[in-house]
Amino acid sequence: MHDGDAAGGTLYVVATPIGNMADLTLRAIDVLRSVPLVAAEDTRMTRRLWARHGITTRLQAYHAHSDPARERALLDHLALGQDLALVSDAGTPLISDPGEGLVMAWAGRGGRVEPIPGASAVLAALMACGLPVARWSFEGFLPRRGRQRRERVAAIAVDDRATVLFEAPGRVSGTLDDLVAACGPGRRAALCRELTKRHEEVRRGALAELADQVRAVALRGEVTLVLAGADASPAGTDVDLEEGRRRVDSRVREGLSRSAAAKAVAAETGLPRRDLFDTRDLVEMEDEGAR
Repeated sequence: MHDGDAAGGTLYVVATPIGNMADLTLRAIDVLRSVPLVAAEDTRMTRRLWARHGITTRLQAYHAHSDPARERALLDHLALGQDLALVSDAGTPLISDPGEGLVMAWAGRGGRVEPIPGASAVLAALMACGLPVARWSFEGFLPRRGRQRRERVAAIAVDDRATVLFEAPGRVSGTLDDLVAACGPGRRAALCRELTKRHEEVRRGALAELADQVRAVALRGEVTLVLAGADASPAGTDVDLEEGRRRVDSRVREGLSRSAAAKAVAAETGLPRRDLFDTRDLVEMEDEGAR
């Protein structure tokens, strides 16, 4: 601990589990037991963690709707030379969670801010998605509607980095539909749900496939979407042309146009889209073009 120095106390930004309670680091446990006070987004959730790991440190609520006086009181606590730990209800604070104002204010005063890394839904999804993710961006929750949403989706569509999004389960279907419209049905993606929890699930495939799957089920729990970059080349596959054409036929039977189905299968397999049409398909397309 660093209490009592001239610059004041240390603000520890501590990652906590996103589901599995065992995903709390030894260092995090040490810090949470040693500081005199922990600012928690949801004290009820944090008390469950306390019970699991035998932590007894005093808690104080600090969340997006806290009165500004609460933040000033926490800054005063630090200014008196006492350490403080900041936790969100799950995962890494400041990543679509409150705490930015407190960290900015204390850092702006020259105070010490120390990260205690650990669980993160963003990193867990990137690890499990099966997409090229050497370069990626994090968008958090998209605006629900309007011009800002359209502009954000349009920017994601042309970004050559992978994109990570958070979404509420009831809004995933609409978000996937918007991404299909902007990025095309064949863009590869992964839908990660309930990461590290008992019912963890990762669905991988073309955006159009994921959108169809989500329409058919009622999703529950936390959802993280990972979208491949605009120029991400498909992972190599052993699928031959005959199998590729069978996949196109299957998607057509499910309701996709043959053009959209071929695009989706091409994105999945790396097979040329034009080769996924048989000779009759190409003749029909040329005839339609002539008309």
